[in-house]
Amino acid sequence: MSNIFISRLAGTAFWRIGATALALTVLAALPARAEFPDRPLRIVVPYPPGGTTDLLARAIAPRLAERLHQAVVIDNRAGAGGAIGSQLVAKSPADGYTLVFGTIASHGILPVLQKPAPYDAVKDFAPVTLVALTPNVLIANIDAPLHSVAELLAKARAQPGTVNFGSTSLGGSPQMSGELLKTLARIDIVHVPYKGGGPMMIDLLGGQIPIAFDNLPSSLNQIRAGKIRALAVTSAKRWPGAPDIPTLAEAGVPGYESTAWFGLLAPAHTPPAVVALLQRHVTAILRLPEVEKLFFEQGAEPVGNTPVEFGKFIAGELQKWSKVIMATGVKLE
Repeated sequence: MSNIFISRLAGTAFWRIGATALALTVLAALPARAEFPDRPLRIVVPYPPGGTTDLLARAIAPRLAERLHQAVVIDNRAGAGGAIGSQLVAKSPADGYTLVFGTIASHGILPVLQKPAPYDAVKDFAPVTLVALTPNVLIANIDAPLHSVAELLAKARAQPGTVNFGSTSLGGSPQMSGELLKTLARIDIVHVPYKGGGPMMIDLLGGQIPIAFDNLPSSLNQIRAGKIRALAVTSAKRWPGAPDIPTLAEAGVPGYESTAWFGLLAPAHTPPAVVALLQRHVTAILRLPEVEKLFFEQGAEPVGNTPVEFGKFIAGELQKWSKVIMATGVKLE
């Protein structure tokens, strides 16, 4: 072998070794890829402070912060029935740092009620976990001559269009609970929307409306104080915290079920590993005795399922409420 060839071979080898060393030096100089999370997280609550959604989110946030060793900030972005905050998250970077505390209204009803839809509840989000379920409740003014669902149905059938029912907003789960009652019981009662549970409750207490649908947690204190009358809960089973209140199905409307729900979602295309990490921690939080007790006191049942299960649940809710909307002709007016 010639000396020239050996020299060239040696030179090539030295060049490769030098290039490899240089590459290793550059890689060593680069910052290591941070593991999630390496900065604070934000949970967008698409409703005002103080409501059921906000209360449940604030029960989760500090405990999630402890587990992730990062701050978890609640950001209330109310408006448009939950659309403003939900849209914000749908358009956020898919990195797991911005989440939305979605509800039956924002991710089960609004996307099929509003035309054009503000977002796609399935394609624009990555489900993390279903956090909680809570029934709505059919309530009546304490002086109204309506002591049971049977009396309500009898009056509505005898005098169609004369009974008004209040709800906390247009397109929310309380209104849709009333619309479902109209469909299944084949009655004509008139919806009166309010801008929040507070104004609705004032009018119910004052007798301006005889009945209303509300989230059970929001009405529980007034029910327990005897200031309003609970006619029925909207869930398939009686609520353990108020076992004396019958379900609407028991009270004369077979097949009735309408359950409000709350869940955590990330923007679509968030890395599955990040979603899995968040789901694992949130589910563990929901199993804590103090959290179960807190939720129970708020009239909510903690759940904590898998992202796949939550995704299927959302798809089922969209299908269910789409049928109700078509049957009743409900519109956002």
